[in-house]
Amino acid sequence: MDLAEFFRTFGITLLTLMGISLGLALLLLVVVWRKVKRLHIPPNATFGETLLLTPLVVVLMIDLLDFGLDFLAAPISWVILDRLGLKALRGVSVVEAIIPLTQAIPTMTISWVWVRLFPGTIQ
Repeated sequence: MDLAEFFRTFGITLLTLMGISLGLALLLLVVVWRKVKRLHIPPNATFGETLLLTPLVVVLMIDLLDFGLDFLAAPISWVILDRLGLKALRGVSVVEAIIPLTQAIPTMTISWVWVRLFPGTIQ
């Protein structure tokens, strides 16, 4: 396999995974919309407090959206999190979406797990 063939195969695989990720994110958005409407997050909640009250499906959806849309996920994530009342999560989501080559790292999901394992460490 020569270098050109490798890059072509890698590109097709990456685009396929990004497409699948985007499709899953859109399906999860419907589930998230119904689930989060019932949440009552205090308006002055910190990032850590908001993550403690947020269901896992929300952070999974944001991470899948970030992987599927790369840097284009930043404004979309901002709007979705704003409409869901999860304003404390917007900044971290947007910063992670803008930083190059971090899309494959599920930052929000890792933060969600961290907050549950070590409460009070993330404000």
